[in-house]
Amino acid sequence: MNISVIEARDLAEAWFLCLRKTLNEGYQYKIYRGSYAGQHRKELDFVVVKVKNPGTRPIIPSTPQGVPPPTSTEYIDDYLPYLMTAHKREGEQYTYGQYLEKQIPKVIEMYKQDGHNTNQAFMAVGDADSIKLDDPPCLRAIDTRIRDNRLHFFVYFRSWDLWAGFPSNLAAIQLLKEYMASEIGVDDGELIATSKGMHLYEYSWDLARIAARMTEEVR
Repeated sequence: MNISVIEARDLAEAWFLCLRKTLNEGYQYKIYRGSYAGQHRKELDFVVVKVKNPGTRPIIPSTPQGVPPPTSTEYIDDYLPYLMTAHKREGEQYTYGQYLEKQIPKVIEMYKQDGHNTNQAFMAVGDADSIKLDDPPCLRAIDTRIRDNRLHFFVYFRSWDLWAGFPSNLAAIQLLKEYMASEIGVDDGELIATSKGMHLYEYSWDLARIAARMTEEVR
């Protein structure tokens, strides 16, 4: 198993670097169970993505002309309640917020009341019944640490759609981090994300190649 380590300045650069890494080094296989079963995807064995300044705006990537953007600020605004509250829309099996809603204020309270030197400020997503769902939660954990008066997030995805999921997920998680840092009274810090299932579905391979190639030429 290969461990890929990607370091980026901001969220947009992280996405483009991950596109190139997955296209060039990803393992291609046919999906037996899960989204797009029967089709193929390219996937990294295990990836660590370190984003030094995730709060740099814009927090979503801009794609080259002719390539549809993977997300939008309007979508992120709509996605935040899914991340932070337990409200479920019709047809949704779960939301990340149903697990995180009560943990977010607890973590804030923990840091404010007991100080910053703790390893207990961990937020879990999913439970023992999640395995029974047709599509269990992809995001499974948001761990936190305050170092040098900055709040850092450590995020784990069991499976992670790189084309559309990555930019939306991390943008919303970054906004959550900024909110929590403000409530605690510290500065915003780094975002480190890990996954044993970061992938590109085959429908997005050509788009990813164009975006990665044209962005490389610009940079």
